[in-house]
Amino acid sequence: MATKRDYYEVLGIQKNATDEEVKKAFRKLAFQFHPDRNKNHDAEDRFKEVSEAYEVLSDPDKRAKYERFGHAGAQGSGGFEGFGDFGGFGGFGDIFETFFGGATAASRRGPQKGDDLQHHLNLTFEEAAFGCEKEIHVSRYEMCQDCKGSGSEPGTQPAKCPNCNGQGQVRRAQQSIFGQFVNVATCPRCHGEGRIITNPCTKCRGTARVRHTRKLAVTIPPGVDNGIQIRRTGEGEPGTKGGPPGDLYVSISVMEHKLFKREGSDILLELPISFPQAALGDEVETPTLDGAYSLKIPAGTQPGRVFTLRHRGIAHLRGSGRGDMHVKLKVMVPESLTEYQRTLLEELAKSMNQEVSPQDGKGFFDKIKDAFSSGS
Repeated sequence: MATKRDYYEVLGIQKNATDEEVKKAFRKLAFQFHPDRNKNHDAEDRFKEVSEAYEVLSDPDKRAKYERFGHAGAQGSGGFEGFGDFGGFGGFGDIFETFFGGATAASRRGPQKGDDLQHHLNLTFEEAAFGCEKEIHVSRYEMCQDCKGSGSEPGTQPAKCPNCNGQGQVRRAQQSIFGQFVNVATCPRCHGEGRIITNPCTKCRGTARVRHTRKLAVTIPPGVDNGIQIRRTGEGEPGTKGGPPGDLYVSISVMEHKLFKREGSDILLELPISFPQAALGDEVETPTLDGAYSLKIPAGTQPGRVFTLRHRGIAHLRGSGRGDMHVKLKVMVPESLTEYQRTLLEELAKSMNQEVSPQDGKGFFDKIKDAFSSGS
């Protein structure tokens, strides 16, 4: 026979653990290894080991004997007192129900919340900035109206499962060296329902629900951004046995704008202007989310200067007001000039005491080389 592990080691606690710590450790491990939840081949053995350790360490008298005499002291001459049925518990299912509020087949037959649904929604830049109303189509299951959710053909009723006698559970006794164990499992025929449908509904084929596509109106608040989810409570899959429906989560994606870029609640715009506009000053129209805006450019404005337009950005999603709009000026250099334009620019350069050499086809490094050669 394999050597028994120390009970404190089995529960993962210290020898000076309090009664509450013993109980807490058992709850955690019993939940982990309960055969109804854990289908690993060694789960049942681990559950028995954990239950055996708890049986001893939770009883002050047995714990004292164990600490003094080891496993032999805990066993005595007649084996574990009451351990054949886990100290008064009616098997795995009853232990689990006592400590975890009844996660057995009986509770699974009770009301269950429906599954949540996910819907993806694309928005334009402006829709996300200002908010909008959108209509979406959601495909989901709904209660069959023909059978009113019973799954049986109208006028008929489900029958009691003959395999479990309507209990939803089947019990199997097992004999071991510790006594008799009763294993409680979900009935394989009715799957824990306690009843079987002998005359299925022709519309839902006994499933008690049918799929429908519904139109739903969704309110998009101003300021949403990529990844934001909007929850519609109760618009998910229907619950079972009278349970509440799940929720619908609308996931937002915002399309890029051809002019604006977003940074939080602020927007950025790169505005091209000409050299004369930057040098002489001008008043130009710049696009904003609210329409055209007249922007005054002072004379001598340098490339890259940023003008901030207060409160012309995107609405704050969680708060009041709007962000700002930042306009960055980009001075455009003409790629080709007429002879007249070239002459004017050359005259301008001379007036500013700047000598401009005509293009000679040489590259940048050739010009550097010529500069050093002329200086030597």
